[in-house]
Amino acid sequence: MASLGVAVVRQYERGVVFRLGRLRAVRKPGFRFMIPLADRMSKVSLRTVTMPVPGQQVITQDNVSIGVAAVAYFRRVDAVKSIVEIENVSDAVRQIAQTTVRNIVGRSLLDQVLTDTQTLNLAIREILDGITQQWGVQVFLVELKDIELPPSMQRAMARQAEAEREKRAKIIAAEGEALSVGRLADAADVISDHPIALQLRNLQILSEIAAEKNSTIVFPAQFLDSARAITDFVADESRSADESRSAGEHGAADGARIEIEGRERPDEIARPDDAEREIEAADAPRGDEPGPDPSAG
Repeated sequence: MASLGVAVVRQYERGVVFRLGRLRAVRKPGFRFMIPLADRMSKVSLRTVTMPVPGQQVITQDNVSIGVAAVAYFRRVDAVKSIVEIENVSDAVRQIAQTTVRNIVGRSLLDQVLTDTQTLNLAIREILDGITQQWGVQVFLVELKDIELPPSMQRAMARQAEAEREKRAKIIAAEGEALSVGRLADAADVISDHPIALQLRNLQILSEIAAEKNSTIVFPAQFLDSARAITDFVADESRSADESRSAGEHGAADGARIEIEGRERPDEIARPDDAEREIEAADAPRGDEPGPDPSAG
């Protein structure tokens, strides 16, 4: 149909027209006419192309051999350059992408390849985009999609990960022990002030053990001493309470008896001043009694 001077350009295409071998124009989508036998149209697709980068063995900076595969996304943005500047755009992008991936990964450490792939992807895309611009191609995205490690390295990394988890577990356990030691020190201070608390704790532990019906509990001599100490303590507390209550009752009874006796014999209670006056009156000479005769003797 193009030989008849008629061509149809689709929406996602651009038509590059050559007249007698010379670049003539770029045709947009639609029904286009050309000069038969003189014009020749080459159609260029502007859609995004997904291109897998084949896997390859790469030696990292720390001398570890790994297999790396990637995928690249690009599209033609200049129809004329993609035809005039290079013969096969897709093959050229594939080859340069494979070379760039090998160079970037080879300059990186294994840990960086495994953990910081985003930085590597960005570096590869920037290099590819700078090279393919002269071909009228724009690279949008490059991703490392498959990283193969040798079996020995996989086992070593598994042991390393297990050791790291064990280290974290030991650190957490040590922190818990440090906290528990502080709490136990506080508990020891309380128990030293109140020895009966230790005996109560022993009883609580025994009650927890007794919850399992298949357990056999042996009562040691220390436990019997503890039970005896608890019994003595309870008896002493009861005796002290009874003595205090009896002393209070006797004191109240004595006070009531003294009060009653005072009410029945009020005249027998003599004040000290009245007794002294009575003694002085008895010793003083009376007026009607004759005094001693001075001529006697």
